[in-house]
Amino acid sequence: MLTEHYELIESIALNLGLFILFVLMGYAIHDVLSKNDVPRYGRFVAYGVLLLGAMGFVAKGIIQIFWQSNGIN
Repeated sequence: MLTEHYELIESIALNLGLFILFVLMGYAIHDVLSKNDVPRYGRFVAYGVLLLGAMGFVAKGIIQIFWQSNGIN
């Protein structure tokens, strides 16, 4: 059974690992910004960059789903 579902398990583990990585990066950025009294604009830029990076991975996943449903591999 494991060999039949290897790709599914691998993709779930990768997506979960990336999610955990982005959460940990968010905590690290929040800690650094709060300890150094960064202005509101700087916090907005830092969190915006992290959000755009995460949205890139989400967009990649959505594009990959569309390609696989259309037979493009």
